[in-house]
Amino acid sequence: MTLKEQLTDAMKIAMKARDNLRLSAVRMVLSAIKNREIDQRKELDNQGITEVISTLVKQRRESIRLYKEGNRPELAEKEEAEMNILLGFLPVQMCQTEINELVTRIIHEIDAHGIKDMGRVMKAVTPLTAGKADGKVVSDAVRSQLA
Repeated sequence: MTLKEQLTDAMKIAMKARDNLRLSAVRMVLSAIKNREIDQRKELDNQGITEVISTLVKQRRESIRLYKEGNRPELAEKEEAEMNILLGFLPVQMCQTEINELVTRIIHEIDAHGIKDMGRVMKAVTPLTAGKADGKVVSDAVRSQLA
């Protein structure tokens, strides 16, 4: 079953259960996927859909941070609930130790020395962490190990 089919099924289940939050989150994802397909003029595969969902999760994280800074906890809670729903459609997220181990292995494989090689390391690590880890967390791990 493709990720798009899973999203469609989740939308149907949310409709039947009258789960408005889940329904709106899934509809938002399907809408974003449709927009990306129109932009690219082709149907997205699971990898493309995962990228769209990852982008939406990243937007939710930023919104949560801004709402908390703006002392709007009710909006932050809503965004957090949506983010948790979206995370359910992504592959299992990597923990910090897994990210650090992967970065260490890649640094040794490509023989990187110093912060000047950060671009090379990120180019090798990014495909391995796509959809499984936030890019900022990966970037921070690479930076700390190369410094």
